[in-house]
Amino acid sequence: MDLVRIRSMVCLQVLGVIFLSLFLTAPRLAAQGGEPQYFAIRGAKVLPVSGPVIDKATVVISRGLITAVGKDIPIPPEAWVIDGKDLTVYPGLFDSFTDVGMPSAPQSSGEASTRQQQISRGPEDRPATTPWRNAADEVSPADKRIETWRGAGFTTVVAAPKSGAFPGLAAVLDLAGERPGDFVVKSPVAIPVSFQTSGSFFSFPSSLMGALAYAHQVWLDTAWSSKAQAAYDKNPRATERPRYGRTEATLAAALADHAVVLIPANNTVQIRRALQLGDLWKLNSVIYGGQMAYEVAGEIAAKKTPVLVNLKWPEAEKDADPDDPTSLRTLRFRDRAPSSPAALAKAGVKFAFYSDGISAPKDILKAVKKSTDAGLAPDAALRALTLSPAEIYSVADRLGSIEAGKIANLVVTDGDLFNE
Repeated sequence: MDLVRIRSMVCLQVLGVIFLSLFLTAPRLAAQGGEPQYFAIRGAKVLPVSGPVIDKATVVISRGLITAVGKDIPIPPEAWVIDGKDLTVYPGLFDSFTDVGMPSAPQSSGEASTRQQQISRGPEDRPATTPWRNAADEVSPADKRIETWRGAGFTTVVAAPKSGAFPGLAAVLDLAGERPGDFVVKSPVAIPVSFQTSGSFFSFPSSLMGALAYAHQVWLDTAWSSKAQAAYDKNPRATERPRYGRTEATLAAALADHAVVLIPANNTVQIRRALQLGDLWKLNSVIYGGQMAYEVAGEIAAKKTPVLVNLKWPEAEKDADPDDPTSLRTLRFRDRAPSSPAALAKAGVKFAFYSDGISAPKDILKAVKKSTDAGLAPDAALRALTLSPAEIYSVADRLGSIEAGKIANLVVTDGDLFNE
């Protein structure tokens, strides 16, 4: 348990705020002897997220779980007590879509083999499709970003393999553990979809139209396979045995586990297309990207589709030609993108934040600050980093807020989380 081992405490100066990330997971606590059974943070300002702020409150923790929170809470006499005076306690932060904790992509064995892997003549070849890969099976405790994200207050991520049309299944990971299995909270929780093309004239899909058609075909095949297998199981003596497909079987099993489908969409055209695809595929879909949601927040709300907002806000390329004219729409997009979270909140859309290509987690909080400067209420920003992603991925029964019975992932600061 990281709280009691001084070498595992993280105390970093980030944006002028001192973070103390506490990761209290039952399996690790049980494996270590001589540690107190109870811990308590006493007299702190507590932001539960699921309820109003509690001043001078106490949080009691036992075996990795929050057992009580509130004022005048009795503290077990054997508890290790932390003085919370002038401190603020938040739920652990949640990066809702990333590859933190995932191993680096394997190196190619050569140009010829890479070309051979890329060549696909049609959907039947299943190009760039590996949904059987699961983030829960590929956790790499050696990923140095784990400590960096923890140091900035991120206790939880939704991680997934990347690269490909159907790269693999996403899992909820807590960023504390000694072995890969210690990290996994729930798996699978999402099926990421990408509309990437092969980049080659010789291989399918070589265009966006082909990528969209391929994704549609995969879902049609998955639905047909599920129905055919159900019919065969019901009456195997009178029904032709359906052919087994690893892709269809994996996707069908993930959907049966209530995994959401993540559809990429960043600008207005893409967002409207994603909403149509969600209806067409009849899936529990979530949009990721969402930076131009300020133009279509009402349409998203009408479909009741959650959004994962990419915090890597658009900006001019550092090596761009200064004499190259930039369109007014591009300039407007750069200016208004941080206002999308506020537009989503006003429209009543459930949304969460994710880091995308941000390499330094301190920049994640800076990006969130841009959204609050653009009109997003601070409590809504905090919710988008805690309880909302937990709700989107169906783990709000164990993560995302400071409540009795939930995993004791906490962040303690000596100031406001988003202020420099």
